[in-house]
Amino acid sequence: MAEYVGQPVLRYDGIGHVTARTRYVDDIQLPGMLYIKVLTSPVHKGIIRHLDTSAAERMPGVAGVITAKDVPGKNAYGLIPDQPVFTPEHIRYKGERIAAVAAVDEDTAMEALEKIKLDIEEQEPVFDPFKAMEPGAPLVRPEGNVWEFNSGKTRKIRFGDVEKGFAEADVIVEGTYTTATNDHAPMEPQVSVAYIDETDRLAIYTVSQDLYFHLGMLTAIFNLPMNKIRYIGGTVGGGFGSKNDIHCDHVAGLMALKIRKPVKYRLTRREETAYTTKRGPWTFYFKDGVKKDGRIIARYVKTVHDTGGYAGMGPYVVDKNSILVAGPYAIPNVWVDGICVFTNKPPASSMRGFGIINGTAADQLQTARVAEAIGKDPWEVHFINAWREGDLGATQFKVEAAGLIEAMKRAAELAGIELPAHLKAMSSRGR
Repeated sequence: MAEYVGQPVLRYDGIGHVTARTRYVDDIQLPGMLYIKVLTSPVHKGIIRHLDTSAAERMPGVAGVITAKDVPGKNAYGLIPDQPVFTPEHIRYKGERIAAVAAVDEDTAMEALEKIKLDIEEQEPVFDPFKAMEPGAPLVRPEGNVWEFNSGKTRKIRFGDVEKGFAEADVIVEGTYTTATNDHAPMEPQVSVAYIDETDRLAIYTVSQDLYFHLGMLTAIFNLPMNKIRYIGGTVGGGFGSKNDIHCDHVAGLMALKIRKPVKYRLTRREETAYTTKRGPWTFYFKDGVKKDGRIIARYVKTVHDTGGYAGMGPYVVDKNSILVAGPYAIPNVWVDGICVFTNKPPASSMRGFGIINGTAADQLQTARVAEAIGKDPWEVHFINAWREGDLGATQFKVEAAGLIEAMKRAAELAGIELPAHLKAMSSRGR
């Protein structure tokens, strides 16, 4: 191990990347391959009243058309399987899949899409999560616009007595912070190649970051056992969490099963940017009770996460965020309410430390505001409140192997900041 730690190590796949020898999914070409294009919803919310694909099916160069009725298994997928591969009726966001065409080339497939007759009864959408929570707001989903956790409409974290903490505090500091929607923008767009192999199995070349996780979803969609699917992973040309969701494999697989020919489904950059999953936006409200010496003795946090039209990873990420949003601090009284809200947008999902990064950004801004309110340096506030070995976190877990203070000392050193002697003397081993 000593020969690697602290030493530069060549990437095992680096030579292939820089010499263009690496093969990505979009590089795969199979004899007789057809190309898929998908009809997506032009509106943010509505009901499909009529869908006629017959003219597209008759068009020269078209090998097949699929819709919701062509899904042999469960027309739903996701960590919480509530998103259809093709929506049969209700549209919850602009860009939702309605039908797919396979043709001899992409231009022919696009022309065929234009021949599909689609009648949608457009409905009023809602995009603001706070408006979505108001009484009488347009319903994104029939059961309501707020996800129901086991604890109700909020993910609850309760530790100590925050009201008592606020009453004992010298200063109350409040702040509201927002993080925006982010797109992953990987160099490689979402793409899939599917065919029926020589053993009559469905084979799929995938860009998935979660092969076995996605394989389980696909078996339910295709109504096939795992041993009838060859799910082939390889080099991912950038993911950052975007490929923790299925975007093309289910469509390509369904088409290959129907027409029994190899197909490729590749999103354009515009489709990737407009319609795929994102890091969803958040709003954080903090209220801290603080002593003059810098100790935070009570922290209340309310978070609102916009998860789009389907659950995606929203409920999971709100759960994760709620557990950790109070920060790595020994705060004796913590109250967190995490809310997951549906809107008529593409589903929110994972992106680079999702849920944690967002909460940490808000926590750091709030802690800086606390320091300003009591006239102390932010380093001082961080050191005073940092977890020590054996402290209890907000979910009453015992902190083990604490190292925040040592990490902050090293960060200060690398940044060229000279910490005062009393902070240098602190340790994560005790107060």
